[in-house]
Amino acid sequence: MPEGFPLLSKRAVTVFGAYGHTGRFIVGELSRRGWKPILSGRDIHKLEGVAAARGDVEIRSASLDDPGSLDRALLGSAAVINCAGPFSVTAAPVIEAALRARTSYLDVVAEPDIAAATFEHYAGRACEAGIVIAPAIGFYGGLGDLLATAAMGDWSHADEITLAYALSSWKPTLGTRATIQAAEHRRGGRRLVFSGGRLELRAGAAPTSEWTFPAPIGKQPVAAEFTTADSVTMSRHLKTNAIRGYMTLAPLRDLSDPDLSPPTAVDASGRSSQTFMIEAVVRSSRAERRAVATGRDIYAITAPLVVEATRRVVANAGQLSGVLAAGQIPDARGFLESLAPEHLLLEIG
Repeated sequence: MPEGFPLLSKRAVTVFGAYGHTGRFIVGELSRRGWKPILSGRDIHKLEGVAAARGDVEIRSASLDDPGSLDRALLGSAAVINCAGPFSVTAAPVIEAALRARTSYLDVVAEPDIAAATFEHYAGRACEAGIVIAPAIGFYGGLGDLLATAAMGDWSHADEITLAYALSSWKPTLGTRATIQAAEHRRGGRRLVFSGGRLELRAGAAPTSEWTFPAPIGKQPVAAEFTTADSVTMSRHLKTNAIRGYMTLAPLRDLSDPDLSPPTAVDASGRSSQTFMIEAVVRSSRAERRAVATGRDIYAITAPLVVEATRRVVANAGQLSGVLAAGQIPDARGFLESLAPEHLLLEIG
């Protein structure tokens, strides 16, 4: 073993992009749960800033264009969590390092096409390496998938799965803005829509409709064809004829706000005042099942989601392998219930 890297316990987890907005939440959640975070990323000075504020972490700087540095960052880790966007740039190099290290990989990608590429390109290699690769274990891609999986329960097939999102606001981080900009460039300004079991590009504005959320939100104007990474992850393991997505209009307008300041923390944990509700509706013939999650701060909730997923992946090491969606990590309902009521309020019926 290289000098300077002592043998670590299996409760060590590397966080790539640890100094980002979401990364800091993830580092804090790992520490709170008794894991040893290894802070990684390109900027050593930013990593040192996070470490100075915490005092219970290790630093291993790494660069995407230096595979050796990534290998050192993962050495001895039970898993690596990638929270550095845009994932169109970061996912492949970190996944390759995880495969070399035979260390499970999780990320919080919200880009549907990047999540789809991970499923398509790495399923066989992840099985061969005996590791789990779990993309999109965040607010988008993970939470909706878990809700739909829990709502579906013992049904083997659904006619339709709908995810409806209500956000009080959406103050994007600089990382989110960079991801959106990269995605718009990649798509030539067109919208990415999940339809007929696949992703396709469409021109023009998304159609609008209305959706009646549970109280106290009620009926709201929404953008239809709102495609998140959940559409990709759900389609990989839930059998359904159609997947639909809706988002309230107000937070979508916030994305074009010229103010580039990050979300403002309003409590000691660093959460903003933003609130969210996700309603998953699963229909089969005339029957309908629902699962609803409400909480605060879509960036903050990503931390307990991906850390709980990491715990379950590590606990099942040797039994799970391949590219898995959040809903395929045992078990969806228990997973969600472990987060309630501390991190979110949950109703499954």
